[in-house]
Amino acid sequence: MLQLVNISKRYDGVTAVDSLSLSVEPGGIFGLLGPNGAGKTTTIRMIMGIIQPDDGEVRVFDEPMSERLKDRIGYLPEERGLYRKMKVLDHLVFLGEIKGVRASVAAERARRWLDRVDLGGWADKTVESLSKGMAQKVQFISTVLHDPRLVILDEPFSGLDPINTQLLQDIIDEMRREGRTVILSTHLMDQVEKLCDRICLINKGRAVLEGRLADVKMRFSKNVIALRFSGNRAHLERHPGVELVRTFGQEYSLTLRPGADTNAMLRHALEGGRVERFEIGEMSLHDIFIAQVRAEGGEVSDEITHGR
Repeated sequence: MLQLVNISKRYDGVTAVDSLSLSVEPGGIFGLLGPNGAGKTTTIRMIMGIIQPDDGEVRVFDEPMSERLKDRIGYLPEERGLYRKMKVLDHLVFLGEIKGVRASVAAERARRWLDRVDLGGWADKTVESLSKGMAQKVQFISTVLHDPRLVILDEPFSGLDPINTQLLQDIIDEMRREGRTVILSTHLMDQVEKLCDRICLINKGRAVLEGRLADVKMRFSKNVIALRFSGNRAHLERHPGVELVRTFGQEYSLTLRPGADTNAMLRHALEGGRVERFEIGEMSLHDIFIAQVRAEGGEVSDEITHGR
């Protein structure tokens, strides 16, 4: 479906994307992940032919990328843009026609989609009357109105409340079940863990990890403890088996060193306060990313997040 072969992009001596190669097979959801500034959007713009790589090749549908192929792709850019004075339905029909959809078909599909995302009553309103979240849903509709087999979504959940985030997640998952291919670019690791089949994590324009999400998590499996604890963080950090402590209010995520005894950790926690939850689980994708980047001597942007 998509192949990048050693693509690079440089701006004024700064390398935004550095010899990046990856392959996306047909069907499923592929996560292109990393903090803001990692090179995700630059990579997507090269895929779409908006900018050209300085080196390497982009192939889509097993062909070199061309203007003709763009009509077979649905692209939701990170920087949104709609014509504010147009009515919502007219706007969607116009964008559908640009992608080769007859006006009558585009109107029928647009009304169906507007109902699906709870905007059925806004078809004859102008775009400027919409809230930011509403406008984002309209732009998402424009991305899929021409029924593309490849859909590229750059930070699609930005600005959405939890209800609409879940709505969009459900639609993306439905696309997967229909056999479509979705490339999801985001720095929200919790969304990735819910949706993606395969991932490529990039940092500073370079691939850090790539593969099936389940395989990546298995490779980095460690003793990770979810802990609800009334004591203080310093007490937990004093245990010699603790490698990393992350704090979320009274919730803690502990990563233990190889060979650490989880029972000893529980006894240590009880000595320092009340334990209301002690659950052994897998390492989160967020922590895998941080561990991998630091292992290579890199720095991790604060933008990489669980989405909490």
